[in-house]
Amino acid sequence: MNIRESMEALEEQILSPYAALSCRTRGRDRPEPPCDIRPEYQRDRDRILHCKAFRRLKHKTQVFLAPEGDHYRTRLTHTLEVSQIARTIAKSLRLNESLTEAIALGHDLGHTPFGHSGEAVLDHICEDGFSHYKQSVRIVEILEKDGKGLNLTWETRDGILNHRTTGQPSTLEGAVVRLSDKIAYINHDIDDAIRARMFTEAQIPAVFTDVLGKSVRERLNNLIHDIIINSMDKPAIIMSDGMEEAMGGLRRWMFENVYKNDIPKAEEGKAQQMISQLYDYYMKHVDKLPVEYLLLMVNKGEKKSRVVCDYIAGMSDIYAIDQFEELFVPKRWNVY
Repeated sequence: MNIRESMEALEEQILSPYAALSCRTRGRDRPEPPCDIRPEYQRDRDRILHCKAFRRLKHKTQVFLAPEGDHYRTRLTHTLEVSQIARTIAKSLRLNESLTEAIALGHDLGHTPFGHSGEAVLDHICEDGFSHYKQSVRIVEILEKDGKGLNLTWETRDGILNHRTTGQPSTLEGAVVRLSDKIAYINHDIDDAIRARMFTEAQIPAVFTDVLGKSVRERLNNLIHDIIINSMDKPAIIMSDGMEEAMGGLRRWMFENVYKNDIPKAEEGKAQQMISQLYDYYMKHVDKLPVEYLLLMVNKGEKKSRVVCDYIAGMSDIYAIDQFEELFVPKRWNVY
């Protein structure tokens, strides 16, 4: 018996009967020989961690566009916080930690530059629309590795696709990530908003903080404990009614007081206009796309509009700004 087989046998002994076992995966679109060391979901985790789209998250906006300061979250730090919360819950519930981590690390790979404002404008201008959760799956299935994709397991892709609020993950591991995503962004966005002096902790309505906690640390601790206590030895991931209601209320309060606030949205119009102009340019000059995107049209029959959308969605904030300046901002003439 090799190391992988030993680990799979250990999963069967110690994991919950409701956990997704590595040896029972529905598999990959393209069958591959098994690894002698790593179970299948661990291989998924490793592939996501080493892919280019994951690295680009470090320069993609979470909420605050181009913030001054090193301590505001980016899409990468958000992803890592989701992973930490999700792994804590999964481990306590004896679920598959590797599958949970793979889903968490991959859930936002498809996010555009400039956060949800970038997503909104691409959804408006792209012929077939755009949503980051579908794009995350498209990245791991098609765009990575020069059109070959990462060939992840069905369970990992299902969890990535269904991490959104209305999603219905097929595994408990996916359900853990779905909730962990919300727990993470509500709390770290509060932390960033307080850092930006948009409000103070004391100004958050007591109807929420009396239930959830009066600091980021308290809220994270209480929410994680609530999910673990209510989901233990059950075939579902559950929150208590009071905690779920309070978290939903705080999320709605955040939309009104943070996500729609003038401070994080100050540069949104400029960012959206920039993305629109980049889209129009590449639609008219498709030959300027990198060769791997051109090959998607030649070898896979992808629409030009879809491939242009792929290229722009994959840009980091910094790269999008650089490309815009290169294409549309005149350079000073120097006689020397």
